[in-house]
Amino acid sequence: MDAGLCLVAIGSGSASREFDHWQDSGQSSLTIMETALPISARPAFQWRPWLQDWSELCKLRLTSLVLLTTLVGLYCGSAGRLDPWRTVFTLVGTVLVAAAAAVLNEWLERDLDAKMERTAQRPLPTGRVSPDEALLGGALMTAVGLGILYIGVHAPAAFLAACTLALYLFVYTPMKKWSVLNTLVGAVPGAIPPLLGFVAGRGRIGGEGWALFAILFLWQIPHFLAIAWRHREDYRRAGFRMLPCSDEKGRVTGMVSTLYCLALVVVAVWPFYLGAAGFWYLAGSVLLSLGFTLGAGQFALCPTQATARNLFLASIAYLPILLILLVVDRR
Repeated sequence: MDAGLCLVAIGSGSASREFDHWQDSGQSSLTIMETALPISARPAFQWRPWLQDWSELCKLRLTSLVLLTTLVGLYCGSAGRLDPWRTVFTLVGTVLVAAAAAVLNEWLERDLDAKMERTAQRPLPTGRVSPDEALLGGALMTAVGLGILYIGVHAPAAFLAACTLALYLFVYTPMKKWSVLNTLVGAVPGAIPPLLGFVAGRGRIGGEGWALFAILFLWQIPHFLAIAWRHREDYRRAGFRMLPCSDEKGRVTGMVSTLYCLALVVVAVWPFYLGAAGFWYLAGSVLLSLGFTLGAGQFALCPTQATARNLFLASIAYLPILLILLVVDRR
């Protein structure tokens, strides 16, 4: 996004010289007309498009998932007795850090995003938001978010949020260009929010917090592999080293997805064996995980855009239903 339009010199002589200068530099006559407009005639700042661009930069849907998992972790860590102020500080701080991670990630990858069909229309590649504006906004959200967690909650919560940001930006993001293991590494910061919420409520890491971390970690692998398979040509064009980019037939991608779904069948019941959830959660988690595994198995047997999409949709349904069961059937 350009910083603004400059007013050119007025008067016939100076305007003529300015016109010649812009023509020589290859600028269109439309640009000349825009820059010559008086200040009162220029378009007013548009709040709605600006907010829409920043909503897209912050990846609100992904940030909403972070909010949900953090809230569930906080609820479990607080034994179902949420402190209102601690809840507000935890959620606001975490959301700001998550949004900052999204913005700064897009700032780092803006040139690569421009090469991918699915990301080429994002605010940074299209110039609707300038790199400087995105960097400043991401830095401010980081500082405010970590400050809220440190002052309003406690140091361990702020530390976990800082670790999430650092792993995401400085390990996972560059690793996407040189190793197919980036998905595993990226799943670590993606699994920290429920652990952060648990620590915010309990003050320490407990078994249930680790269970939530493990569930989120395992869930992300088939979820993101399904996305990567559907957009493998885009990732290949941008130079990202994703597993589906080197797995033309998709069998390896499908097998890996199935193995992680099978692991979820075992790990998802962990809260029940810890005494934190009841029988309905146990039964529901097993059925959900088996259904998720079925979707991954179908993709492994017949890797197509359709089966990859079905696996992706199964992953989208799996997590919120499982977390709702955990909250509803809490002990």
